[in-house]
Amino acid sequence: MYPIQHRKYRDGIDNLLVLLIGGIPIAMPTVLSVTMAIGSHRLSQQGAITKRMTAIEEMAGMDVLCSDKTGTLTLNKLSVDKNLIEVFAKGVEKDYVILLAARASRTENQDAIDAAIVGMLADPKEARAGIREVHFLPFNPVDKRTALTYIDSDGNWHRSSKGAPEQILNLCNCKEDVRKRVHGTIDKFAERGLRSLGVARQEVPEKNKDSPGAPWQFVGLLPLFDPPRHDSAETITRALNLGVNVKMITGDQLAIAKETGRRLGMGTNMYPSSSLLGQSKDAAVSAVPVDELIEKADGFAGVFPEHKYEIVKRLQERKHICGMTGDGVNDAPALKKADIGIAVADATDAARSASDIVLTEPGLSVIISAVLTSRAIFQRMKNYTIYAVSITIRIVFGFMFIALIWKFDFAPFMVLIIAILNDGTIMTISKDRVKPSPMPDSWKLREIFATGVVLGAYMALMTVVFFWLMKDTDFFSDKFGVRSIRNSPGEMMAALYLQVSIISQALIFVTRSRSWSYVERPGLLLLSAFMIAQLVATFLAVYANWGFARIQGMGWGWAGVIWLYSLVTYIPLDILKFAIRYVLSGKAWDNLLENKTAFTTKKDYGKEEREAQWATAQRTLHGLQPPETTNLFNDKNSYRELSEIAEQAKRRAEVARLRELHTLKGHVESVVKLKGLDIDTIQQHYTV
Repeated sequence: MYPIQHRKYRDGIDNLLVLLIGGIPIAMPTVLSVTMAIGSHRLSQQGAITKRMTAIEEMAGMDVLCSDKTGTLTLNKLSVDKNLIEVFAKGVEKDYVILLAARASRTENQDAIDAAIVGMLADPKEARAGIREVHFLPFNPVDKRTALTYIDSDGNWHRSSKGAPEQILNLCNCKEDVRKRVHGTIDKFAERGLRSLGVARQEVPEKNKDSPGAPWQFVGLLPLFDPPRHDSAETITRALNLGVNVKMITGDQLAIAKETGRRLGMGTNMYPSSSLLGQSKDAAVSAVPVDELIEKADGFAGVFPEHKYEIVKRLQERKHICGMTGDGVNDAPALKKADIGIAVADATDAARSASDIVLTEPGLSVIISAVLTSRAIFQRMKNYTIYAVSITIRIVFGFMFIALIWKFDFAPFMVLIIAILNDGTIMTISKDRVKPSPMPDSWKLREIFATGVVLGAYMALMTVVFFWLMKDTDFFSDKFGVRSIRNSPGEMMAALYLQVSIISQALIFVTRSRSWSYVERPGLLLLSAFMIAQLVATFLAVYANWGFARIQGMGWGWAGVIWLYSLVTYIPLDILKFAIRYVLSGKAWDNLLENKTAFTTKKDYGKEEREAQWATAQRTLHGLQPPETTNLFNDKNSYRELSEIAEQAKRRAEVARLRELHTLKGHVESVVKLKGLDIDTIQQHYTV
């Protein structure tokens, strides 16, 4: 266009510099890097150490979390109820079963199971008293048992082993009637949320640690109770409300997994690991495709490390952003495969190396806090990205049209001032106050570029309109009584500079907010940076007389007019933001009116259905609804009413239970006093 308009090439080069300096988001790499670094530091303060920066973005978009049960959902502080121990060997006492299990346990560097069993002895030294240790077989995820070969005081060799009941049964080659009895006991324990631990013994007549020895004898079953964490149920509810579907992945029995899921409010739609291979005995389960089964399940039981890898792989194939927790060496492949591998507290070095985030505190609440923080970090990055796209469009097209229509060339030095003041101070967005997205968030490029282009085009149009009103009309002179500056290029340069500076940086308040920008208070640092930058810009426009920059001070009258014009043209930016998101969303206007927000993709992951099912289950549990009428309460809109009724029923049931407990306890204490028994001994075995 410059040759057609017979203009100097030097002017063309100056305008090219203006477009390059103003159009390229110079600060973007710095702002995004600083935001990620500050966010990573904040995550570390919350107990989540980030090994890979991009994991923050992926955690913000995570919609499925596969969590271990032991140690994450539960306390991993096991206890054994001696009264419930089942003995299967003739002539063996419960104390001897405990002793055999203690001998098959470590006395140093103990895990939770070893500590619970050895702790049942009067003196932990009894685990090795009177014997000489020959060889200890540590636990591994394949064999799922430990064993100790030892020599007693008479010089006889023995082995004791403890581990998963099924593994111990296979080791002993028990008869069918014994197996049925063992399985019945295991099921009975599982219904009460108790894990089973099998104990076996063996004679070693060959007196060689590598010899197969005599046939193994199944001795007994120990019930292990691992209480849920006090905050697990609340944390899972928070996760579901945040759009993160938590799936329990455990090596325990299916009945234990279902009982734990019921207690924590996760649901009981759980399956054995065999269903992952399409080998389920249930015909209804086998008919469902494995991918769909994994996606809809609340968890899986009896899982081996290779199953974890398969679960992650299938979920990723279904376009889910999947997180996986793990702690052992064999969890490393699944942690590496997951979008966000999370090594829990006390994980092995191999698990930490394969993970993206390492937790320093136990429990699921740390992960959910990290999700919220990651979404806040991601929100800051997305806000700035929309801002940067808008400014690029606004600078390029605004100055281009002014240069081509009015042959007015903006000074490159003044664009440099805008870049220094605006882009420099905009780095404070890395510590801005933001509302994390209520649902998993990701780089929606269509939304980002559509919003940036429309807002940038609107601001460019407002700049062109401002220049037209200032250059070709007497609008400002007539309405506000300011003198005309149409014949003063230096003053027009100052006025144009101030208008561009104000509305450009004010845009960040629109892009950072989910609703109306004036009702979401920005961070003090960002607000202070904006005020300082625009105060400097205003003083430059009013007082600067720089010949090399072709700028001349325009006075406070024009400064006030430009501030007023910027405020008026700022108001439609929020409306445009809502309109863009509404157009992109389809039918989200109801969400806008009800939640006072702009558009957010509605993904409740069946939240309403879960709450309705929970309310119905509570009504049935407390006798307010017969089981056969369950299908009568499937209306999604009635779950709130049902929840309130269920809560009231729970409170009534709890009061009745406490009243009954109080009465029973008083009766027991009176009988104890009457009989002259030791109350402390009684209370140790007192269970309701």
